[in-house]
Amino acid sequence: MNYQVYVVELHKKVFSDLAKFRKANPQYNGSLECLYVGMTSKTPAERLAQHKTGHINKKGHKISANIVEKYGTYLRPSLYQELNLKKMTRVEALKMEADLALELRRKGYAVWYN
Repeated sequence: MNYQVYVVELHKKVFSDLAKFRKANPQYNGSLECLYVGMTSKTPAERLAQHKTGHINKKGHKISANIVEKYGTYLRPSLYQELNLKKMTRVEALKMEADLALELRRKGYAVWYN
């Protein structure tokens, strides 16, 4: 199965609302956006739709992230498209998700990832 990473812009209200988000982003100065970085075997648009609807899988488990369901606004393809040019395994995509999230934090974004 082929996996890819994606980035969702979050409403900036997430920073004031969630202490865990603030704690994860002590470097954030408020000038750039708040983001969620994830990985999926779906298209990024399909995965965002699952997040926004609180999708429940066939096993009865909620697979959407609450933070994206509540604060997600839209995809930011300019931040991830080039990373999806090569096919990735699940393990590679998980590493890419973490690497991308940390890189975006270093650039000054506030980022949440799993």
